[in-house]
Formats: sequence, structure tokens, C-alpha cells
Amino acid sequence: MVTIMVIMARRRPYALAFAREVTQHLRAIDAKFHALIREKIAEQLRFEPGTETANRKPLLPPAPFGSTWEIRFGPDNRFRVLYDIDQEARVVQVLAIGEKLKERLLIGGEEVPL
Repeated sequence: MVTIMVIMARRRPYALAFAREVTQHLRAIDAKFHALIREKIAEQLRFEPGTETANRKPLLPPAPFGSTWEIRFGPDNRFRVLYDIDQEARVVQVLAIGEKLKERLLIGGEEVPL
């Protein structure tokens, strides 16, 4: 009998960095959602932030805050996190966190053009 062991290479996580304004963006969102937002940012952006999925998409320029990617999550996909990736340094820079209400994207309580 031959036993074959498969050793999976451990993926190196990306570091998460937050723009200074993100704190103000969160203040405009109901506090009951803050834990969900933190959890989803870590879950979605630590390992494969540049892999497109149903709720993670590259953005076309010009995008708000100079972001290149967006994730959507939460009830009715109402939350948006706009970010950029430094592949070489393995850092995800979270640039903005907002709420999509119908056809409006609110970041820091202010409407941002889509």
C-alpha cells in the first residue's frame, strides 16, 4: 500500500490598510453592521483580493476614491468596500466603505456618483 501525502502551500495573507477617512465612513453606517463589515473585509480581502467573484469586481476608471476594486455584501448587498491592491507589497488599501440604497451610493453620508 502506498500513502501519498499532499502538502498544500500555505497562502500568505495580504495586509489590510485603511484610509484615514474610512473611520468617518463607518460613522454614517448603523453600528449594528460594523462587526459584519469588519468580518467581511477580513474574509474577502486577506487572501485573494484580486480574484473576481459574483460580489468582488474590478472597477473601471474613473472610480470613486481612485479605487480599482469593489466588494458587495450584507443584506440585499447593500454595503460596498472600495479598495486598491499593491500586489508587490501584498497590501490591500481600503479606500472607502459605503451603503448602496436603491440607485444611490452613500459614503460618509454623502452621495457618490457611480
